Order: sequence, then structure tokens, then C-alpha cells
Amino acid sequence: MTFYSRRALVVAGLLALAGTAYGQGAVTPPSSATPLKPPAAASAQQPVHIDNGQPNDYHGWSLHFQQTIIRQWHANFSAPYSDSLSLQPRENAKMSLTTTLYLGRQLWKNATVIFNPEVSGGSGLSGASGLGGALNGETFRVGSPEPVLYLARLYLQQRFALGPEMVDDEDDLNQVGGPRPVRYLSITAGKLCLADYFDQNSYSHDPRTQFMNWTLMSAGAWDYPANTRGYTVGGVLEYITPGLALRFGSTLMPTYANGPTLDFNYAKAHGETLELTKTYRLRGHQGTVRVLGFHNVAAMGNYYQALRSPYVAGRPNIESVRVAGHGKTGFALNVEQELGHELGMFGRLSYNDGKNETWAFTEVDQSACLGVVSTGARWHRATDRLGLAAVVNGLSPGHRDYLAAGGYGFMLGDGRLNYAPEFVTELYYSIDFPKYHAAITPDYQLAVNPGYNRDRSGPIHVVALRLHVEF
Repeated sequence: MTFYSRRALVVAGLLALAGTAYGQGAVTPPSSATPLKPPAAASAQQPVHIDNGQPNDYHGWSLHFQQTIIRQWHANFSAPYSDSLSLQPRENAKMSLTTTLYLGRQLWKNATVIFNPEVSGGSGLSGASGLGGALNGETFRVGSPEPVLYLARLYLQQRFALGPEMVDDEDDLNQVGGPRPVRYLSITAGKLCLADYFDQNSYSHDPRTQFMNWTLMSAGAWDYPANTRGYTVGGVLEYITPGLALRFGSTLMPTYANGPTLDFNYAKAHGETLELTKTYRLRGHQGTVRVLGFHNVAAMGNYYQALRSPYVAGRPNIESVRVAGHGKTGFALNVEQELGHELGMFGRLSYNDGKNETWAFTEVDQSACLGVVSTGARWHRATDRLGLAAVVNGLSPGHRDYLAAGGYGFMLGDGRLNYAPEFVTELYYSIDFPKYHAAITPDYQLAVNPGYNRDRSGPIHVVALRLHVEF
């Protein structure tokens, strides 16, 4: 397929999905190999597979590209009241677009540098506000809808072999093809995304090819350190064996909640993440369990302190009680299980203490989800994917009381709150076109109690169409 025919396909997709604005997105990185063994265009985990020759061959460079366009709309619904951070009862469809270049270079033995420039723009429904489980994982809360070029990743990875055994890696997103130790220690430092390394899941991790809801692509209560676009600066240490992996990351936090700028005063603002991954086999089918713990420190405001402090324009103001050194601690449990060659299931459970304000990801203090994913082999579409999942999100008592008194977070604020857990169900079908390195995905979400508000219970029907091109 020539560059010009690929470009024509991208332009055709833009025209087909064209609307009022470009989209802007967060990046969800490639994960480990999936039990469903997806083909090139159907999954960003394994985008382009080539014959890498014999082990110990030297490949040197890796170059890949992706573009994702999502157009999303929700049906009108009734609401007795709305505020500036509510999901609006009536609004036009919104569109997002991201374009990413993945460039990798092997520098010396077991050392790689990765460089990812990215362009994104647009907005989510209601500006990506009004739900804890926001509806489009390609959009984060950035004010301007105009397309912007920025540096997504720039980091160096050095591996240290712990034995003579080697395996030949395929050329992939941010992965240079060639020999890799089977057992190794790895140090990665630079500008990166923590979701590249932690809370991976073969069935539910990438909004460009899998589920779109924020609390299905990642553990909802993991307030992972990142700027507005999902990136941070820091380091990750990994111990990797075939059946066991241990990872630790220490990174910067944004200067304020949902802020675009990172705070380089590490003594006052930092986040630590630790995860243990164990693979196993159940009746001949592979499964994986991941246990994650995190602790973040930043100038977070405390919900109950905000409620006790003087109100601003009749509302509690979390910004008025921000104090350096406040923290947030939590955990996540992540399980995936292959049920057959064509079917798999997954689940996540996550929690944080919820005493201090959400700082980086989304306004969720407890979350649980369960889902299944199937190939289309039964109807002779082996490279297609069908996914169904449900997620329930909750808030801590302090977070609830703050919103009920009229307070604003950075994603929620209806002016008041009649609290109820937030429920979202999502169904998607990814139609793969391997010849064109593309997939088109119709998607449907059903949301109940958006923003944890029983008064705005809906249900709300959300439909989307996604075009993903990758080579």
C-alpha cells in the first residue's frame, strides 16, 4: 500500500466523519500481547507485524503512525437543573482527532530512545465533563478545540539482561524489533505515560481500538500522575520474567488539578506507583492478575476543609484550601482471562481514600468493571472485535458532600447533588480492514446517574463512530 493511497484513506475518513471541530486526545499506549492475538489493524497493541528474521538480528529503527477520529453524540434527556460542569441535556455532536508518530532507535545493546510527536484537537461531549466515567478516552479537558502539535513522549530505556536466554521482539509501537533478554531489569527515564507500564489489560486499555469510556480504559480510582494530556516526567524501574513482573515508577505531578504544566519541585509534588503482575494458566487458557498501589503528593485541597472554610459566591471552593504535602493513596486490582481461542473476559476493581481532591485523571474514588471481548471468527470475520462491558463508579463521603454543597471539581459540578453510583454500559464492534491498515467501530454507551446525580438519572444514550488507521 503506497503512502498516497494511505493518505487518500485518511482524507476519506476525515470527510466521512467531518463536523464542527477536530478532536483532541489523550494517549493510551501499547500493552502486552493479548490472548486474542489481534491482527495488525484491529488493535494498537500489535499494529504491524513483520518477519524479524532470526534472533540476534539487528533492526535499529522503528517507525509507525496512527490516526484516530471519533464522532460522538448523545440523545436529548431531561434534567431538572444543570450547571457549567454538567453533561448538557442537549448539545451537538462532538469530534476528536489524534495523529501520532512513533519513532524508535536502538542506540546500543539493549538501549532504545523513543520519540513521539503528536497532534490533537477538539473536545468531548460537554467539554469532557459531567461524568466520572467520561465518554471518549481520546479527549481530555483542554480548553481550546484547535489542533495542537506537542511532544507526547521522549525517553530512554536501558535493559540489563539477567540470563543468556533471548527472544526476538517484533517491530511495534515504541518497540524496536530485534533480540531482547527473556529476563531483565529495565530503567526508563524521560517524558512518558504511566499507563504504558501500569494497569495494562489486553481486552480493555486502548480507546483507539477497544472501549472508549475512561473508566474502562484504565482503573477509574487510579489518579495517575499526568498533565492534562496524560503525560509526565520521571522514571520507571522494571523487573521482568516470563511469568512475573514487578514495576515501580516515580514521576512528577501537575502544578494544579488537571493542569498542563508539571511541577518540578519534586520534594513537594510527586507520585509513586508499584505494581505486581502474575501470569497463569487455567484449564489451558492464559490469565493475568495485576495488583497496583499508588501514593500521590501535591498541593491538593481537602474536601471537608473546603466545606468548613468561607464560601465563594455561595459555594465551597476547593482551591482556597490547597496545601502542599496533601496526599492520595489507593489500589487497583486488574484481571484478564482467556476463555477460549476467540473469547476473553476482564475485570477491574479500584479505590482511593478520597479525602483530597482529584488531581490528574478523573473524579472517581471507587470503581468496578466487568466485560467480555470476542473475535468475529464465528461469523467468518476473525479479525473483527465485539466487546461488551459495564462499570460502576462511586465517590468518597467528603467528595459527595462537597459536590452536594455546590462545589466544583475539574470535571463535575451540577450545582447540587442527589448522590447515587454512576453506571455506564458500553458495546462496540470493530470492523477490521487489514488490507488498508484500518478499522471502523460503531460504539454505544448507556449512562445512568451521570456525575453521580440521581436527579439527572437519564438513562442517557450515547453513540459514536470511530475510524482508526495505523501502519
